[in-house]
Amino acid sequence: MKSYLAAAVQMNSLPDLHENLAQAEDLIDLAVRQGAELVCLPENFSFLGDEAAKIAEAATIAQSSEKFLKTMAQRYQITLLGGGFPVPTAAGKVHNTALLVGANGEELARYEKVHLFDVNLPDGNTYQESQTVLAGTNLPPVHPSKELGHLGLSVCYDVRFPELYRYLSQMGAHVLFVPAAFTAYTGKDHWQVLLQARAIENTCYVIAPAQTGRHNSLRQSHGHAMIVDPWGIILADAGDKPGVAIASIEPSRLEQVRRQMPSLQHRVFS
Repeated sequence: MKSYLAAAVQMNSLPDLHENLAQAEDLIDLAVRQGAELVCLPENFSFLGDEAAKIAEAATIAQSSEKFLKTMAQRYQITLLGGGFPVPTAAGKVHNTALLVGANGEELARYEKVHLFDVNLPDGNTYQESQTVLAGTNLPPVHPSKELGHLGLSVCYDVRFPELYRYLSQMGAHVLFVPAAFTAYTGKDHWQVLLQARAIENTCYVIAPAQTGRHNSLRQSHGHAMIVDPWGIILADAGDKPGVAIASIEPSRLEQVRRQMPSLQHRVFS
């Protein structure tokens, strides 16, 4: 594992596939021009809108999203995470799928989100992800990269389930991905503290690309894409506008924190 720059991209995705992919391309380009070798896109990067439209267009969105990720990774010679897009299933629903792609355009890891956001919030908004999304049934993968470290996948609502990240750290993860479309209501209180907790308890870097702003009349995302170090220090925060949060991932920092706070070695219960 070497020192390198990583980017957590912040988008305002809409129910327009082509517009979203154009926005994503601009932000990938911005990140690469600043030196990023690992670039991470948020959940719903290619489509965020009406659920019925998502289902109707799922095959096109899936195909276009995967082709886009492989093309961008090859063009810019980066490792690229697509933090979540719909992939049709035989059951008529979709898997909320995160895809990690290497610089040669090859698929490195794929994860189908297991925790679905079925929540009634006090602000009056109700979210029923399970109406259109079929939960994944497999534990998330850790991709072992010699250059970038061991990369653990997750998606958004997963961040509230610490056992998933403990599994990833037990599998050797150095970096945890948390691509999200966190609601504005929950994000203001929980987003930052959850990311810091997952970083601290697992002594891992956390890279959390995010959605921001209004997507339609009902849905608004919190923003604040960020990168957190293994001590819980926020290295970069994208604020509330589309953009990128960029920070250095340092193996020496990872080793230092794990030496000073060897909590992973002190676990009593597994």
